[in-house]
Amino acid sequence: MSKSTEFFCRLPRSIDLTQDLEDITPGPKANEECRAALYSSNGHYFAYTQPNEVIIFNTESKASIYHKIDMKDVFDIYFSPNGTYLCLWCKPILLDKESGVWNNNLKIFNIKTKSIIIEWPQKNQGGWKPQFTQDEKIIAKNSNNNKEIHFYSIDANSELLININQPNFKYKVSDAKIPYQNFQISPGLNPSVAIFIPEKSGKPASVLIYNIPNFQQPICSKNFFKAERCQLKWNSLGTALLALASTDHDTTNKSYYGETNLYLLGIAGSYDSRIDLKREGPIHDITWSPSAREFAVSYGYMPSETTFFDARGNAIHSLPMAPRNTILYSPHARYVLVAGFGNLQGTVDVYDRQNKFSKVVTFEAANTSVCEWSPCGRFILTATTAPRLRVDNGCKIWHASGKLIYLREYQELYSIGWKPQDISKFPALKQLEPAPPAHPSAQEYLAKRAVASATSASKPAGAYRPPHARNSANTSTASSLYQKELLQKGISVQQTNSQTSINSQPRNGINISSGRARVVPGAAPVEAKESKAAIKNRKKREAKKQQQAGEESDKSRTSTPPPQSTSTPLIADLSNNVEASGSVVGGVISLEEKKIRSLLKKLRAIEQLKMKQAAGESLEDTQVSKIKKEDDIRKELYSLGWNE
Repeated sequence: MSKSTEFFCRLPRSIDLTQDLEDITPGPKANEECRAALYSSNGHYFAYTQPNEVIIFNTESKASIYHKIDMKDVFDIYFSPNGTYLCLWCKPILLDKESGVWNNNLKIFNIKTKSIIIEWPQKNQGGWKPQFTQDEKIIAKNSNNNKEIHFYSIDANSELLININQPNFKYKVSDAKIPYQNFQISPGLNPSVAIFIPEKSGKPASVLIYNIPNFQQPICSKNFFKAERCQLKWNSLGTALLALASTDHDTTNKSYYGETNLYLLGIAGSYDSRIDLKREGPIHDITWSPSAREFAVSYGYMPSETTFFDARGNAIHSLPMAPRNTILYSPHARYVLVAGFGNLQGTVDVYDRQNKFSKVVTFEAANTSVCEWSPCGRFILTATTAPRLRVDNGCKIWHASGKLIYLREYQELYSIGWKPQDISKFPALKQLEPAPPAHPSAQEYLAKRAVASATSASKPAGAYRPPHARNSANTSTASSLYQKELLQKGISVQQTNSQTSINSQPRNGINISSGRARVVPGAAPVEAKESKAAIKNRKKREAKKQQQAGEESDKSRTSTPPPQSTSTPLIADLSNNVEASGSVVGGVISLEEKKIRSLLKKLRAIEQLKMKQAAGESLEDTQVSKIKKEDDIRKELYSLGWNE
């Protein structure tokens, strides 16, 4: 691995893996709250904020303090494409309440001349970042409540302050009642700007592309409906644009997340088209390849599908459906990382793009909030950061083959990332080198994980017990309504469980579920062998029948059941005492008894639903309504004379 393969973590601490975490941050180190920390896109500078200043490091070789900007309450920072300018967003202050005048809280600092070149008021932090062309000769900003875009020519060698009221050229919307929502300047040597105007008053939404500074006629445009917002993504050459349009409400009522549609607009040839996706559902991620010749889309209801398209929008290849929502190309476009982060379990798949999308490896990176390829394209950084998660904060470095080579935990980790570097410093991958030896931290983590998995595999799962019955020394505690009723009758739970286990054992020739004799087609019927107890009971029944046959015929053969008071507690589970003839041992079932038996069945069903609810299972509305009727059922039972 190259010694220049570095990553930083907030507060600003630059780390080189090959030097075993040597801290190269010069003193004095930051000792107060740091709201923002950022590398320039070329990796030459690193800046971070303090309550009363902004500190800039020169990181071309070993980090050294380059300049300190004395400025209070800087909440956010942003570098220009080549790191020449540092944009600062400070705390907005209302200077005059009557006229609504705010302070110039957005400032552009020229790092080369160490001076502020332009400033203007920007009270909203959302969408505050100004945009530059790739050569950093033009800067653009919103103006007049998103009805105009002002463009200013800037010179990196000049220290003069630019007049904010005198733009060099500007774009103005055709209909002042419909302002644009956002715009995006393309990279490349011939800059263009894409502007999104949302739909309003029955007029369709539109994406317009102009060559800067010619705003008379768009070079490409696309009109469409169902677009309240639009995400604009240029390819690395600035020759094609992906527009991801979305709405908050789905008119078909199939998705909670609204509707999403993807459109492709090209500069060369002026073509535009809607990308047809095979499955219904939201679009989770869209990513351009660094080569600018293809892009990938993750879409559909989970499990989602990932499809690759060429620059004209033709499908090239589709991966198998899986719960994935993130796509990341390696810097050389050799490998593609497809993962499921956020509310998914964190499974990461790595595919070899140059070998017919063959899968390289699959590994687990749970609770990942940051995932990045290293500038050399050989390593993957995954990290768990705050404030998304306050536990298990830390970073992991994986080799592209899936081997974990480094791990470090933090009490609280707020941001982390690789140091940006030019891809020309790293040769293209013809074949992936073997993974380097794992750091002792990774070896210790993998050893603990192996022990934990072996322990969990050897530990018996045991029978399920509801939460209120767990961690109890008395295993015979009644945990259900049925067991409580048996305890009132003087029958222990252990005795009941043992009797149940005996009854549940398979009997020869008897189907346990139906109670019928098993019959094999074409075979002779099996003669059942009577036990001694069965022979004795059969003889008693025959003697009783002979005695009844000798009685006088004028006597009634029917017997009247003994009267039973409704105020006396009844048997808890009458259904267990019913014989095949439908009568109850000791007498005929009365209407009150039938009603009580029916209500007790409902109570047992409610008890089971409550156990499911305590275990975390989601219940349907009808099941929740059953639970709410428990009090009414108990009142009805008490009115019938039933007593717990």
